[in-house]
Amino acid sequence: MHLCDVLARDPFTASFEFFPPKTDDGWGALFAAIADFGVLRPTFVSVTYGAGGSTQQFTHDLVLRIRRETGLETMPHLTCARHSAEEIDAILRSYASAGVSNILALRGDSPSQTGSVSTGPFRHAIDLVRSIREARSRGVVTEDARGFGIAVAGYPEGHPETPNTLIEMDHLKAKCEAGADLVISQLFFDNHAFDDWRQRCELAGIRTPILAGIMPITSLAGLKRMAELAGGTTFPAPLLRAIRRAGDDPDAVARVGIHWATEQCRALIDGGVRGIHFYTLNKSVATKKIYENLGIASTDALRVRGAEGY
Repeated sequence: MHLCDVLARDPFTASFEFFPPKTDDGWGALFAAIADFGVLRPTFVSVTYGAGGSTQQFTHDLVLRIRRETGLETMPHLTCARHSAEEIDAILRSYASAGVSNILALRGDSPSQTGSVSTGPFRHAIDLVRSIREARSRGVVTEDARGFGIAVAGYPEGHPETPNTLIEMDHLKAKCEAGADLVISQLFFDNHAFDDWRQRCELAGIRTPILAGIMPITSLAGLKRMAELAGGTTFPAPLLRAIRRAGDDPDAVARVGIHWATEQCRALIDGGVRGIHFYTLNKSVATKKIYENLGIASTDALRVRGAEGY
């Protein structure tokens, strides 16, 4: 289903992000987890794309398998890093022929610290957004008059490469004006930072719906990984204090992380957020526990929020 139809239908959306496994055991574990995720009835799921397109085929295979075996609405990530215009068209054509309706358009990272992010015609995500939006005029998409629905990334605490937050906001607005239908935020742990960013988006004239990106901390190793990957993300002192109290007990750390993420989600929902995008790390336990803590069996309980007035 096209993003525009999804957003028109649902006053609230919940979506889950997966990444392509690299081993047979990983594929088995992921699909066992997806069965658990399916019970939560997500609005859609997304599938990541490795640095420099390093998991391109795995992403394609996983997207099609999820669609075929689960019926879940699936949105592949697509990066323009190191892709030619012809390669992008071939990827889009393949997805269109498989019935994929939506794309998360990203610039992407270099596969190495020394590698160039882009050596082709696409240097920034906005270039990819424009290319996807114009795909129908090139004959890449023929069945759907609107072409693909397009989601883009947003950075509540700023992009590591653009410390000037005014310029970063200009970049986001330009992506939206180029044709993005949805903004999915980078993960964050401080709701005040997200709320302030969302207000600044409104002040900048951005009217594109925004989803809040949530990743529950489930281990100390995971916390350190997040700090490394999500440069600029703030870890609030109360969260760090609670994790320190948990000490070396991994179960206690996970409980702290899930509790913190639950409270984030509760406050976001009560504050009228358009939707939540869960960065799952291919594991269903934490996300399922958050749903339980919120007192809901599935996303259906939140989809009716607009009609019920809560």
